[in-house]
Amino acid sequence: MGKCDISLAILGFGNVGQAFARLLLEKHEEIFERYGFNIKVAAISTGSRGSLLNSNGIHLKRALKDMSELGRFNKENPDCSVMNSMEIAKNADYDVLVELTPLKIFSGQPAIEHIASAIERKKHAISANKGPIAWAYKNLKEKALEYGVKFYFETAVMDGTPVFNLVDETLKLCKVTEVRGILNSTTNFVLEELSKGKNYDDVIMEGKKRGFVEADPSMDIEGWDAAAKTAALLNVLMDANITPLDVEREGIETITVEKIKEAEKRGNTIKLVCSGKNTEGKIAASVAPREVPKGTLYASISGTTSVVSITTDLMGTISVVEHDPEIEQTAYGVFSDLIRVISNCYHNK
Repeated sequence: MGKCDISLAILGFGNVGQAFARLLLEKHEEIFERYGFNIKVAAISTGSRGSLLNSNGIHLKRALKDMSELGRFNKENPDCSVMNSMEIAKNADYDVLVELTPLKIFSGQPAIEHIASAIERKKHAISANKGPIAWAYKNLKEKALEYGVKFYFETAVMDGTPVFNLVDETLKLCKVTEVRGILNSTTNFVLEELSKGKNYDDVIMEGKKRGFVEADPSMDIEGWDAAAKTAALLNVLMDANITPLDVEREGIETITVEKIKEAEKRGNTIKLVCSGKNTEGKIAASVAPREVPKGTLYASISGTTSVVSITTDLMGTISVVEHDPEIEQTAYGVFSDLIRVISNCYHNK
């Protein structure tokens, strides 16, 4: 490997992984011109659509074309490999692991082990998967410090919106005392449609057609996705060391059109609100439907838009709004973490 090469192993190659690959192709020359490094992808794994392995660099355009036309990697591709994601994490030749596998909301595995294995090999790690941050952040953070590598995860909450970076890079010596947000687009959509008097089942069906709602929406509707995001935020920003099971959780499954109309009579709208607050050294975390006064910032959050408010001792409360993100914003969060790795670990060498 040349001294100007940085090699990536990408675990997971769904919509985010493919958008990230396109971004790497688009920005390849600019990265080289600005930072002096050639970014290569040495390995890609998927759960059921094949894996690719080439320490000299996979042909990304061909990989993307195969996914688009065949729905999997072409078995005739000379880079095809039988290695699975764990084997790649533990044995492949790479500098940076990019963890993009699907979320396992009740364990964070196998993503946690993927990242831990990379770190123990003194490889940097980037994660778009909120599971490791929600379930094992403290352990992974300490392990990264022990082995002298970087572990970044900007995409874990609010796609590519700079939330963790904002606190880490620009709020030096500020102590975060409270975090509050609206972080789940599915519940946003469902509550808005119910407020129009629509039937719940019809709303879910419409949401699936429009891509707002998963095939199995229960993780969103019951508040589990929001609880995982809340745990991730509090673990990083407030050193909470909690899991989603520690978040007091109430979903929107009991919210009816009648309850929404009653709230409207009081001048309010109902939103699924995530919160965490440090009171006398103890952090209380919750996810629940709350009445929010109309005309306020939180009442205006609609569709796939999300918001997080971070309260600190020195800078008061700062709110960050992400407006209707697309998959490109999620991919950019991963890309921005890669640029941080390059800037912090390689640029001055």
